[in-house]
Amino acid sequence: MKPKAIFNWSSGKDSALALYKTLNEDHFEVTSLLTSVNEEFQRISMHGVHIDLLQQQASSLGIPLKIMQIPKEPSMEQYREIMNKTMTEIQSQGVTHSIFGDIFLEDLRKYREEQLHAIGMEAVFPLWKQNTLDLIHEFLAIGFKTIVTCVNETYLDKSFAGRIIDQDFINDLPENVDPCGENGEFHTFTFDGPIFKQPVSFEIGETVKKTYPKPKSDENDTEEEYVFWFCDLISK
Repeated sequence: MKPKAIFNWSSGKDSALALYKTLNEDHFEVTSLLTSVNEEFQRISMHGVHIDLLQQQASSLGIPLKIMQIPKEPSMEQYREIMNKTMTEIQSQGVTHSIFGDIFLEDLRKYREEQLHAIGMEAVFPLWKQNTLDLIHEFLAIGFKTIVTCVNETYLDKSFAGRIIDQDFINDLPENVDPCGENGEFHTFTFDGPIFKQPVSFEIGETVKKTYPKPKSDENDTEEEYVFWFCDLISK
């Protein structure tokens, strides 16, 4: 029997490609998709995608969805507590592995592995250390379609929010922006591709600006903010 695994689903392109590879390799039984949702706004954390579209994705993929509700601004302790409770429940159902779409963030991988090891589970990274330009070209070549839902203004201006990723999008990216947005430059919503039974239907709404305080390293730091542009996607 194949080991059971839960797939950490962000709704974006890296998740979609990692799931595609996982299903094709057929080493695991993917029991469900796990997604963190902002409890107050009912949107996927950081991606800003409404829960309705997330549920449509899961339905089209044909995989059960497990939603983890996260407070609007949780402390690290709160987040760890919620995550540990969720993963312990999942592990008790015979799930031994947790699959992620991360590509090269070493600290994040180490954190995930340590948290899972503590409850006797193992992390899996199907895209790890692969060239991100190659990955985005592979993603498009096999027929996936994805739209940019959020951009970090430090790297990209408002005009990139709401764009479908294609070769023109890749060509327009500044040199300091990773083609997969692996440093948090942008986030996406994947709405069609080879693992979907049918496309997810949506309309493009307005693009809105949101700011978040940057963490201070000491008391002398000035008050700075991260600025993000979110393109609202509306379920049809």
